Amino acid sequence: MDALGFTEHDHQHCISEALRTAEQTCADQGLQLTAQRRRVLEILLGEHRAMGAYEVLDVLRAEGLAAQPPTVYRALDFLVGNGFAHKIERLNAFVACAHPGERHAPAFLICSDCGTVAEMPSREIAQAVRGAAATLEFDVARMVIEAEGCCPECRAARAAG
Repeated sequence: MDALGFTEHDHQHCISEALRTAEQTCADQGLQLTAQRRRVLEILLGEHRAMGAYEVLDVLRAEGLAAQPPTVYRALDFLVGNGFAHKIERLNAFVACAHPGERHAPAFLICSDCGTVAEMPSREIAQAVRGAAATLEFDVARMVIEAEGCCPECRAARAAG
């Protein structure tokens, strides 16, 4: 798994593959990827930053859709619940999953300057946390790892300025 968000990649391919994976997963599991849920996922996929529910709502309304907060929150809950998006607890916002269809405990790098969020490979981190928890006889049910700092682009801008 590569960390997306801070690296160059074909973003259109990234979006189309994530949508294809979501559609296939929903078909395989008998889930309904409604037009509203799909559009919310597309909005999240369009950015590599976390978006609040009301930011998503503003985009839908700008497109002329009569969306209401409860419908956006339900769509986000569906996407998070089925592994197509993640909630960034620190920001109370949402980001599309960079690795849909893969079972993983996400770890996020959040740029405090530009707001870009990169989902990074975290198997080793998750294993370390679970191992440490096990020594305390603690069973980890859910884990969100978030690190805040400065992305390469913002760091370069600081150095140049």
